[in-house]
Amino acid sequence: MGFEPGQLNALERTLARLPLDYAGPGGAVAVLKDGEVLVRHAWGFADLERRIQFTPQTLFRICSISKQFTCGLMLDQFPDPSVLNGDVQARMPLLDGAPSALQLAHNQSGLRDYWATAMLCGSPIEAPFGEADARTLIGKTASLHFTPGTRYSYCNQNFRMLGDIVAERAGRPFGELVRTQVFDVAGMPTAQLCADTQAMPDGTTGYEGTLESGFRPAVNRIIWTGDAGLGASLDDMIAWERFIDSTRDDATGLYRRLSAPQSFAGGAFAKYGFGLSQVTLLGRRGTGHGGGLRGWRSFRFNLPSERISMVVLFNHMADPMAAALDLLGHLIEGPSKAGAGGSASPWDGDYLDPDYGIVVRLASTGDHRVRMHYGPNPELLDLGRDDEARGNGTVLRRGTDGIRMERDGDQHAVLLQKLAEPGETQPDIEGRFVCAELGATFACTLSGGAAYGGLSGFLGEGPMQSLIAVGPDIWRLPMPRALDHSPPGEWTIRFKRDDARRVTRAMIGCWLARNLVFERA
Repeated sequence: MGFEPGQLNALERTLARLPLDYAGPGGAVAVLKDGEVLVRHAWGFADLERRIQFTPQTLFRICSISKQFTCGLMLDQFPDPSVLNGDVQARMPLLDGAPSALQLAHNQSGLRDYWATAMLCGSPIEAPFGEADARTLIGKTASLHFTPGTRYSYCNQNFRMLGDIVAERAGRPFGELVRTQVFDVAGMPTAQLCADTQAMPDGTTGYEGTLESGFRPAVNRIIWTGDAGLGASLDDMIAWERFIDSTRDDATGLYRRLSAPQSFAGGAFAKYGFGLSQVTLLGRRGTGHGGGLRGWRSFRFNLPSERISMVVLFNHMADPMAAALDLLGHLIEGPSKAGAGGSASPWDGDYLDPDYGIVVRLASTGDHRVRMHYGPNPELLDLGRDDEARGNGTVLRRGTDGIRMERDGDQHAVLLQKLAEPGETQPDIEGRFVCAELGATFACTLSGGAAYGGLSGFLGEGPMQSLIAVGPDIWRLPMPRALDHSPPGEWTIRFKRDDARRVTRAMIGCWLARNLVFERA
């Protein structure tokens, strides 16, 4: 597919506007077609205080884009990952029936995300979280939130365990292995493990803030490895995209194996495998992944049918996927949107996913869309003509019995329960509730008619947060972030009562960590 001069001119105009439309200290973007570079561009500053400019050679924290490289290393060292299943079980001795190595790689493990559960164990938001903390939290695992292989749920320690296991089996450090077996093969000379999130080796800094308030260095104190710990420059990522294109016809090629479609245990198509998402962008199917930490956002994708690849890197908190779609829109023509629906007001409200025990918030946006708060980030769904709202694998259908939610990527379908008005706050929700599995405590306090909740455990004592009533005995617990760059979905607290109507337990969960039981102490 060739490009008209007008398309390329529009691409250049959009590129020139990126620093304004996605304002922040600095960034870099690359666009490739047929393995050749159309755009290689960097702007702004890698460090505002020292006035170091952002260049295509600047090291960048790629965060969760690391996962595909971890899986690439695993396939290089162990073409049959099932030989690692015993190593997975050994890291979770309290868990009966651990997931397989492949289920980790495909985010079908059923494990609750450890950056999310760290919050339940009292970790302050900017607290250190190192190797020992990770081993302890993973070792506490005694239950799953679904049977491995049956559903999808994003889980970071899946890839930490895979990286650690491969390194232990090989008798070499993870950073050294991924350098020699993946980066060197792909021609990525400066890509490397940058495990300590406090600083990058070349001094590149991640920032948070806005143009109005100004930008300040983001504070992170996490030690990452195979889950999100790698760093690379724009030129390194260009080399990765060119490697992908040059090996596209090799059935044994690394990216061909990584990007191969996967399935669930029942045979249904899975949208995630080996650290890559199967994505549909402007009607074209491909593979990609994003990454984020406080102060860092990134996104890359490859559309094999068009042989288009793109990388967007920000050292601030703007949305790199939106920027990538802005650029892609000038290269290929996207499909028209679904027909406009009628009034969106019947969609609005708070609902409960009774299977996962978490609140689903729906709100019309006024432009024939519905905004859904459910997972880590809000989702925009397009309204159709037949009481449907659709977007990126999620479908909502309104019927006589309510709203049914279907998420094919998660292998999850459920009839949502519309929540009644909360009513008056019941005083007996006060008290301490303990989760035996995590050794964590949830404290609920009423003060002047307002409810507050706080969590504590082996990682420390977290702050008290205002609770938001959304239904009878159902509350939302705002969490400004986990150890990652954003909250792991909205936390839901459901107080449970016995036959005498006394509160005996609290069920706490979010999309990344569901249905954890806290018994009244």
